[in-house]
Amino acid sequence: MDRRSFLKSAAATTLLAAACPVALADAVEMPVIDCHIHLFDPTRPGGVPWPEKANSVLFRPALPDRYAQLAEPHGVIGAIAVECSPWLIDNFWLCDTVEKNTLMLGYIGDLLPEASEFGATLDRLHRSDLFLGIRYGNLWNRSLRDAVEKPEFVDGLKLLAQAGLVLETANPDATLIAATLRVSDRVPNLRIVVDHLPNAQIPENAQARNAYESDLRDLSQRPQIFVKGSEILHRVAGEVSMDIAAYKAGLDQIWNLFGEDRVLFGSDWPNSDLISDYDHTFSIAKSYISTQSHSAEEKYFWRNSIDVYRWKGRSAAQRRLGTMIANI
Repeated sequence: MDRRSFLKSAAATTLLAAACPVALADAVEMPVIDCHIHLFDPTRPGGVPWPEKANSVLFRPALPDRYAQLAEPHGVIGAIAVECSPWLIDNFWLCDTVEKNTLMLGYIGDLLPEASEFGATLDRLHRSDLFLGIRYGNLWNRSLRDAVEKPEFVDGLKLLAQAGLVLETANPDATLIAATLRVSDRVPNLRIVVDHLPNAQIPENAQARNAYESDLRDLSQRPQIFVKGSEILHRVAGEVSMDIAAYKAGLDQIWNLFGEDRVLFGSDWPNSDLISDYDHTFSIAKSYISTQSHSAEEKYFWRNSIDVYRWKGRSAAQRRLGTMIANI
């Protein structure tokens, strides 16, 4: 069996990862853009709002150099940081941190579109090509459902769309998916990324579940809506399985709805360390996508990220990807 055929076997790839995850580095066949990592430094003066000190897994610096050691063996040549702090000043800290390392293609900030200073702050951050958008959803006690009914919130999102930037949601459930539809109705030209959909909280009640699935189908018909294939590994009945079969039905649903042009890779590092290490996080995504066509793999691992974020390459390897797209 040749290497390509081996990678096409999801079961074999998962077995390899379980036995020796780092061995996957020898099978890298294409570049990867990781569209979802978090950067923070608890040793900063004033600390950080997340993670908490009691979190022995996460409470240590998560910075680009540490990430690179874990990700580059898997072919990662670029990453996008997603702000994990509600503090306005931390957008500028993240910009500075990303700017210092060319592995980083940019970052998603954390701003309140309804705030009176939103337009001015957006303008200031957007002076950097590294600023790619903002995140708003089920975190920091926010409600997208309530926010989208405020005219000032919608006005802020219109400014975001006019700037060609992205809105990312957070921690999906049925309410968030319904609210995302509402946002799309109000600001049709806004590119939206639904984060962590493989780990969505799906209603148990049949009627509510049907409504959730109907909303997903509606979202899938809108070409400006994208999905991150992040948080694939998660607890099912309290256990974390390393067998792709445990997640296949949910991934198939997402893939069949949104298709190969609108699903992209994100590791959720280092938050993913609460479930497993980077090697297993990557290998489970690889084992699923390797059952698709080579073209679909490329789209998932890097091509779609350009369509979504319109990032500008900083390293030679990143710029080559942009050139490949331009020459098609």
